[in-house]
Amino acid sequence: MHFKLLSDKDLKAIDALLDSYGGAKEISEKIESMRDYETRKRIAGEKEFGEMLEKAVGYTKNFAKVEDFVEKNGIAVTKPGICTTQVSGFQAARPTFDCLKRIAENGGVLFPTEMISVVALTENYVYSGDLLSTLTMAENILGASKFCSANLIGTPLPEERFARVEKVTGEKFERKDVGNGLSQVILKNMGTAFGNLGGVEVGNNNHLIYLDGITRAALATGANFFLNPSWSTIVAACYYAREIPNLSFKISMLLSTQNAIQLRMLLNIFKEYLRSDGTTPIYEINIGNAATAGTFIQCFDELEASGLPKIYLAAHIRINPDLGMADFNWTESAFKVLDAGKDLTIKYESDGESRPYDTMEAYFLSDEERNEKAELIGDVIYHKCIRCDKDAKEIMRKGHETKFARVSYRK
Repeated sequence: MHFKLLSDKDLKAIDALLDSYGGAKEISEKIESMRDYETRKRIAGEKEFGEMLEKAVGYTKNFAKVEDFVEKNGIAVTKPGICTTQVSGFQAARPTFDCLKRIAENGGVLFPTEMISVVALTENYVYSGDLLSTLTMAENILGASKFCSANLIGTPLPEERFARVEKVTGEKFERKDVGNGLSQVILKNMGTAFGNLGGVEVGNNNHLIYLDGITRAALATGANFFLNPSWSTIVAACYYAREIPNLSFKISMLLSTQNAIQLRMLLNIFKEYLRSDGTTPIYEINIGNAATAGTFIQCFDELEASGLPKIYLAAHIRINPDLGMADFNWTESAFKVLDAGKDLTIKYESDGESRPYDTMEAYFLSDEERNEKAELIGDVIYHKCIRCDKDAKEIMRKGHETKFARVSYRK
């Protein structure tokens, strides 16, 4: 017996939300137009981020290059197993800018190709130019292959946002008035102000709030890659983005994909709502911190055998102290995975040292607090990049192809 993951009622509501933004084709075209560098630079200038972007361009001229490291150290790719570099915690424009300044001053760091941000998609962050300027630095100036944004279900939003989704979809959302014209989904479980464990609690029909949030961010900024922390939002996203080829998702480790059984559950979701070309909107899956190198390899092999197009697997190498066990270090396991000829994305939530704001607290600061503490947060990101650079260079010395951002290459 087979049970549909989405009922006819679910499909109707999701289709109505999609249509309310002009449909898949219009959304896709708008995303693409908002990814244009000149368009982004013009809007950022109008939002008073222009000077920051100009300085960021100047900083990148001092970034280290892969070719120099390869030549100096006699590096050659001799083994299978490709490493992709990823650093988390690029918390909006000012902390990101501060990190770039430090990288430029260092002059020896190869910059990661994937950047992750866990900033709530507040009205201010999405529409003030902050998210757009962060994306411009990441994707257009640095040439990051992916910049992942997070939509946390419990984010306070103008009441009109909730009222609109209710009117469009016919569903109701349990929420409370938090003042200043803002409402917030009522969360029943323990956790942060924006949702237990960063947004995993997606009760009732709140997956529609998730989809609405990412759509608005995508249309306003060209953001096209989003963190996806719950089973229901994964199902909804796979269906919603079937006809939006430039919208993709990363599955958070908070979903607890700790073993191959859980991976197979995900594969069944993917296959339920594939695109017409056989691809899935899911680009990347975090394998959870509990997994051994052997489990990671098993997941890689089963994914390869599934018949699905390429989906990347990431593992945390270091984690901040309130995300898991103290002194967590998956470096040797990463070496084992790569030596087995399996591709791996190395992800850094931390550099392994104890620093102010190297905690999940930095993920849930208000926009004002985050800007006030930009240098402290930028310092944390900088040291994550240092750790990623050090480990990635060791992986290169072992003979594996390793991917960095475009800014780290001469061509």
